[in-house]
Amino acid sequence: MDGDKIERKTGTTTVGLICKDGIVLAADRRATAGTFIATKKTEKIHKITNDIAVTMAGTASDAQLLIKYVQSELSLKEIRTNIKTTAKEAANLFARFVYSNIRKISMIPGISHFILGGYDKSGFSLYDIYADGSITQCDDFVSSGSGSVMVYGVLDTLYKKDMSVDEGIKLAVKCVNAALQRDSASGDGIDVFTITKDGAKKVFEQEIETRVKL
Repeated sequence: MDGDKIERKTGTTTVGLICKDGIVLAADRRATAGTFIATKKTEKIHKITNDIAVTMAGTASDAQLLIKYVQSELSLKEIRTNIKTTAKEAANLFARFVYSNIRKISMIPGISHFILGGYDKSGFSLYDIYADGSITQCDDFVSSGSGSVMVYGVLDTLYKKDMSVDEGIKLAVKCVNAALQRDSASGDGIDVFTITKDGAKKVFEQEIETRVKL
């Protein structure tokens, strides 16, 4: 819940793509409370380490808190061991937190769905961490949130195994834009992150203006 005691959900369209030279993650910016648009500037992609990032969907407060937990735990782990975290380790930690969170008795359902992409000694990897705490390692693409129905139609048609990160960025923007046209819980902007051998970073952001100007 936020300061106004309104349960916020990220509504959401998120997408993850595996490219030949990296991972692309993209998401919209709208958060809703029922049919009310609670905020138009929600950040739905977060860096976990220098080489790992996640998208979030579901109840905003739960997703944000779980991200902070994982960031803290992995930071402490790297300090203690002096060993870089792998994407698989991060995905498993997320899954354990999600599994515990969804099974807590609460007045507000603790629903959270993450897509995690990372680069480590094993190469590039992409994980779907579902709201029940299960993990699926993806070998091509994945989408989450209310706009994912529209996204999968675009991905099934246009995704190619050997596409470059630059091509993946353009495809990810097309995917989120398709959802923005039809899904009322998604909107207001697009953010895109890439994960390459140089690390995880934001490479594209665009706010979508919805005001009428006279």
